[in-house]
Amino acid sequence: MAEKKEKEKLKKGNNKETPKKKSVAREWFDAIVFAVIAATLIRTLFIEAYEIPTPSMEKSLLVGDFLFVSKVNYGPRLPMTPVAFPFAHQTLPVINTKAYWDGIQLPYFRLPGLEKIKRYDVVVFNWPVDSDLENHSKRPVDKKENYIKRCQGLPGDTLSVVNAQVYINGKPSLNAPQGETSYEIRTDGTDFNTHRLDELGIVTEGDQDKDNSLDPSIPNLVGFHLTKENAENISHFGNVKSIKPKLATKGIRDVNPLIFPGDTLHKWNGDFYGPIVIPAKGKAMPLTLENIEIYRRAITEYEHNDLKVQNGRIYINGKEANSYTFKMDYYFMMGDNRHNSADSRYWGFVPEDHIVGKALFVWMSVNSFGDFFHKIRWNRIGMGIH
Repeated sequence: MAEKKEKEKLKKGNNKETPKKKSVAREWFDAIVFAVIAATLIRTLFIEAYEIPTPSMEKSLLVGDFLFVSKVNYGPRLPMTPVAFPFAHQTLPVINTKAYWDGIQLPYFRLPGLEKIKRYDVVVFNWPVDSDLENHSKRPVDKKENYIKRCQGLPGDTLSVVNAQVYINGKPSLNAPQGETSYEIRTDGTDFNTHRLDELGIVTEGDQDKDNSLDPSIPNLVGFHLTKENAENISHFGNVKSIKPKLATKGIRDVNPLIFPGDTLHKWNGDFYGPIVIPAKGKAMPLTLENIEIYRRAITEYEHNDLKVQNGRIYINGKEANSYTFKMDYYFMMGDNRHNSADSRYWGFVPEDHIVGKALFVWMSVNSFGDFFHKIRWNRIGMGIH
């Protein structure tokens, strides 16, 4: 009897439907979905690749360098615009439409990181004034253009630039060993040996290292963005009669591009700037008619307050104010190529909610002007960023 029951159980078991095997198309679909989710999590929480598109960090970082940027060091910033196509930042290729929907916006939140931003770190961030550009719609913070600069000023620092030298709290700041600046070069009228310039890493194609702001009516005067080492090398060229740094004049305000904060009161330029106090979270900043334009954007645009100046008095959210306590930390970012960099001197502070991550190392470097055998800069692959 027991044997008969056991046979009946086996028979019933054999009648159960065998699970259908997934089709090849379904297996590929599941694999792609898993890969997209995994890659998105890695890009959001751990590490992401970026490319250097402009020479503002030369020669520390070169145009065509591909970097890995850590989200872990400063803490991953959770997406503020959660509805977006994977791997697309602002627009979708080919169809050129928005790659995100800004109907849902989440508040800024950052997970704990391994460290705080330190002075001289090379940082990727969302360009704060991206949405100010003509014909640009107001983009969410995490969908603004990505920029990379070196952090020169930390929250609470007093920063100034005197004769092109940055000072922090009254002390000279360290200069990037491979940082560039503009030089005026007087020649005897003969052209430079382009092969020799190539050997020094001075790129003349596309005017990448040329300074085209010199007066073209002055004969035999040319300009290059150079490191100190290359300026010394060029000074020994046979056709060079003199070479000197090209600096702005103190007291003459930069207007093209317009220097921050953009008012006529502060007659600053890229080489003579400040002093300026960088806002710090929880720190009350005295507000005066002399400094209100420096902090207006942070108070209104980044911290969402209403600010008015009437009859010589400052009002925040309808109340008279002689100080303001900031809700976020702010940073002052500058390019290593000081005379070819649109940075905090021209558009102001970077709020902490705009910080993306810390640049770690170069994983690939492509020289678009190199020939077939010199397209890849092999010596830069794996180079740490300092």
